[in-house]
Amino acid sequence: MIPGITSKLSESTVASAATIDAKSDVVLVTGTTQIDTIIPHFGGGFGGYLILIPTAGSVILSTAGNILIGITAVINRAVHLNYVKSTGKWYINSGV
Repeated sequence: MIPGITSKLSESTVASAATIDAKSDVVLVTGTTQIDTIIPHFGGGFGGYLILIPTAGSVILSTAGNILIGITAVINRAVHLNYVKSTGKWYINSGV
């Protein structure tokens, strides 16, 4: 995203599962199954940014996989995550 420029984000929908494949910027998550791992698709050794939005109920993002600190993602509330390649982990913007 570039300040002062309208950003265009790709969007997809995935069912919640232990591992989800995030292939877009905004991912609408259906279902309430706990998510342990989010597969990053940035290529070239880069980190990246992702927005998850649960649409069917709260979803637990756990630390059992590649999410550094887990939270319960609440229905219809965007969760902003940053993937840091050097650690291999997703960092959640908690808003605190």
